[in-house]
Amino acid sequence: MIIRQGKSADVGLLLEGTFPYVSGGVSSWVNQIIRGFPELTFALCFIGSRKEDYGDMRFQLPDNVVHLEVHYLHGGNDTPPVMPRRTNAAINEQVRALHEHFRQREGNKACPHQENAAMQALLKAFRDGQYTEEDFLYSRGAWDYITQQYRERCTDPSFVDYFWTVRIMHRPLWQLMKVAENFIPVRCYHTISTGYAGYLGALLKQRRGRPLLLSEHGIYTKERKIDLFQAEWIRDNRGVLEKDSSEVAYFRNLWVRFFEALGRECYQHSHNIIALYETNRLRQITDGAPPERTQNIPNGINLPHLEKVREKRAPGVPLTICLIGRVVPIKDVKTYIRAMRTLVNRLPDVQAWIAGPEDEDPEYAKDCHNLVAGLGLSDNVKFLGFQKIDELLPKVGVMVLSSISEALPLVILEGYAAGVPCVSTDVGSCRQLIEGLGEEDRALGSSGEVVGIADPEALALAILKLLDNEERWHAAQAAGIARVGRYYTQEMMFAKYRAVYEDALSQPDGLTPDAGGAR
Repeated sequence: MIIRQGKSADVGLLLEGTFPYVSGGVSSWVNQIIRGFPELTFALCFIGSRKEDYGDMRFQLPDNVVHLEVHYLHGGNDTPPVMPRRTNAAINEQVRALHEHFRQREGNKACPHQENAAMQALLKAFRDGQYTEEDFLYSRGAWDYITQQYRERCTDPSFVDYFWTVRIMHRPLWQLMKVAENFIPVRCYHTISTGYAGYLGALLKQRRGRPLLLSEHGIYTKERKIDLFQAEWIRDNRGVLEKDSSEVAYFRNLWVRFFEALGRECYQHSHNIIALYETNRLRQITDGAPPERTQNIPNGINLPHLEKVREKRAPGVPLTICLIGRVVPIKDVKTYIRAMRTLVNRLPDVQAWIAGPEDEDPEYAKDCHNLVAGLGLSDNVKFLGFQKIDELLPKVGVMVLSSISEALPLVILEGYAAGVPCVSTDVGSCRQLIEGLGEEDRALGSSGEVVGIADPEALALAILKLLDNEERWHAAQAAGIARVGRYYTQEMMFAKYRAVYEDALSQPDGLTPDAGGAR
């Protein structure tokens, strides 16, 4: 679906489940980057799950967005009609070879040149109509390969579940190949995650020969593992006596390895691989990123604007805490709510706000509302929905993150600039943001408190340390203001990304003789 049609652009942004249809930190960062480079034109490719999962755009498109196309990978009714398909033995052998290289790469044994040759051959076969989605769905060769893999590798007794899992898993890849064939010409590609968007980037890099940039906020494969281990739709058909609590169910592990493979392909084909902080950069290398292509560029905020927000604060320490974020399991809003029971017992007048959209996981949001009622916290805990931080932050005494996974949260930096200390779980770079990184940074002091994951009592007591001690609160506020001003401004971030973009845009075409692709 084409929302805004362009002919060409400088940068092709590949966006999975984020800007412009989903609010949140990553989407805000994308909006910030586009607006921060008005001299560049951007073509956006949004990839979503199902159309019904998204509403209207949450962001107004900047003028330098010259193209926007939207693709949904699941929920469509566009399955090709069933019909017999002839088997192409040579292409089937390439499919086998490619899967074998993927498996070898799990142990870092695969030869990238061999894998690239196999992928290029399959892309050429796709372009020439020699290997279509119908071949994958209905050919005898595909059936024989799936049944062979089931017999050799599957430890789950259900062939039916295996068959449909493989089909569901692979169908989006055909859609991505179609997207890669039709995306408008750009001078470089920039994906904001691995996963489907990152794999699309790898396909485009191979198809068009232009550089691919990767900026990972959270590590996609890590976050998908969290989702997959919690997912109830993944079947485990082993009997009670067959199950081993130390082993992950076969289909769950199959999905994990699938997303790991997509991630490795993105890493392999990326010209630059950018993390927000050192721990994530090292994780990227562990997951297959070539070390020499990796670097860190932390997030940055619009400090002058938020300094004006800080000027709106009234004297004193507001007895108001706030979790700003989507109401979804990865934010662990339930731990935040449970912590409020302990906190309200000590500070009956405290107000706890939850400011973020609830439409991404309505069932989880409903559970959170029920938990508030069940704990008798309806007078203290308020769900505010999406809020403008300019109006919200001057009223907040302590920012709280109870997440089980984060990267380098913009919301902490924005809070600091607006004069709000933070209490966070020990995830991502949150300890670095609160306690400092390196001797000079740590000398600024602590800008809040850090606690363990899923520990409501520790979270409550950490908040209490700040709200119940005005001297400590002011010291934390001063440390946060100093830290964000010294290390995390958007001018610093833009300078580093300007160098990355200039390098990518100056690269010559990297097309191989067989790659094709009209410029």
